[in-house]
Amino acid sequence: MTTRTSDAAPPTARASTGRASGFVPSVLLVLEGQWIWYRLNWRATLISSVLLPVLFLVAMGMGMGALVEPSEATRGLDYLVYLTPAMLVVGAVQTAAGEATYPVLSGFKWQKNFWAVTATPISPEQIACGKLLWIMLRLTFSGVAFLAVAALLGAVAGVGVLLSLVFAVLTGMALAAPVVAVAARMQGEGDGFNALFRFIVLPMMLFAGTFYPISRLPEPLQPIAWVAPLWHGTELARGAAFGTLAPLPTLGHLTYLIGLFLVGTVLSCRMFRKRLVV
Repeated sequence: MTTRTSDAAPPTARASTGRASGFVPSVLLVLEGQWIWYRLNWRATLISSVLLPVLFLVAMGMGMGALVEPSEATRGLDYLVYLTPAMLVVGAVQTAAGEATYPVLSGFKWQKNFWAVTATPISPEQIACGKLLWIMLRLTFSGVAFLAVAALLGAVAGVGVLLSLVFAVLTGMALAAPVVAVAARMQGEGDGFNALFRFIVLPMMLFAGTFYPISRLPEPLQPIAWVAPLWHGTELARGAAFGTLAPLPTLGHLTYLIGLFLVGTVLSCRMFRKRLVV
């Protein structure tokens, strides 16, 4: 008795391309890996991402703010309300700086998980974009948590703060993207990051219009504030929260922040490729 075989031809095996099926799916795989880690370790980020900005808001808005009368400098608002959009942006910048420094260097030097990922069909550019996308989501999570606490404190003026959140995330990414490029190039133990926090992040918070308008600074120092991404983000966030956005200044602020983000993204992709492709 003979066994009949099917006349149908077996399926033809598809040739491997050596890369994952598409740029976006590969970036999302990198994002998924970041999310899995965060889902297990999110408690370790609460203090730096949410608690510290809230404590600053309470200390400055309710503590020192009790001594500040509503005036032209505060746009006629209670100081706590005036401070909230700025602290939202400050929190985003601080979180962005933290996520773009040591975690990125660790992926190359200590944990070396970036090297492991490049053994798969995922490219260095996709790893860089996945990391940046993860930082963007982290800023969004932290910003939502901050606004929820601020609303409970009565520090939210209206629904315009939702647009302020968008501007805060953009500001954080305008800082994060160039810093990721720097971290990808760094070969040491990360000592250079101390200068970033001491001489860039902290001075921005103090002199870029967070606690008072930069018009209160001496005139020679005001152009320095204009260079800081935090000032542009603060102006946008306050304008959105209080309904005072003007077309031309808004366009200028957005152009500056988006430009920093795009340039930083291109540099990050290049640095990841230069370091991971041997």
